[in-house]
Amino acid sequence: MTATFLLIRHAAHVHLDRRLSGRMHGVALSGEGHAQAAALGRGLRGERIDRIACSPLERTRDTAAAIAEACGLAAPIPVEALIEIDMGDWTGAAFGTLAGPAWDDWNGSRGTARIPDGETMAEAQARIVGYMHAVAAAEDGAVIALVTHSDMIRAAVADAIGLPLDNLLRFDVAPASVSRVVLGDWGARLLSLNERVAA
Repeated sequence: MTATFLLIRHAAHVHLDRRLSGRMHGVALSGEGHAQAAALGRGLRGERIDRIACSPLERTRDTAAAIAEACGLAAPIPVEALIEIDMGDWTGAAFGTLAGPAWDDWNGSRGTARIPDGETMAEAQARIVGYMHAVAAAEDGAVIALVTHSDMIRAAVADAIGLPLDNLLRFDVAPASVSRVVLGDWGARLLSLNERVAA
């Protein structure tokens, strides 16, 4: 049982660096994001990818569709396990309004903190890692692109390298970046982190 995953963060969207979008619907790629997604698709053309799965949110679906079109792949499959962390009461909040004890706890103690009326990081990690294990068991030898969100990718990478969730913010996952993980019944290995493959 072995599968290789390209963990792809969606391209830039209209709320990037301004608002915590969470699971809001209708958060579209920005003009820059559409250009990033197209360039990412061109950069991945020629690589082996057997199929693409994505978070159901618009920004991930549109990024995944651009990759599929450029690479001549079937339409991406939306998967609930890949959806953004449930940001609860913070959904849609401007970053400048999020100061306070709960926000500090979330950013300093990801292993134990819960977003007010939302998810824990461990719950989000269990969703994506559980999905990856199920795919690896069912599709031995496959290469799957998963288009999802920055903290979901951080969670999967942290699981692969045994990084405690409290240390999750020690590496970046940029828009339209690719991180590669191989997963098997023997364990997991990080092949690359935060690649910029756009061409």
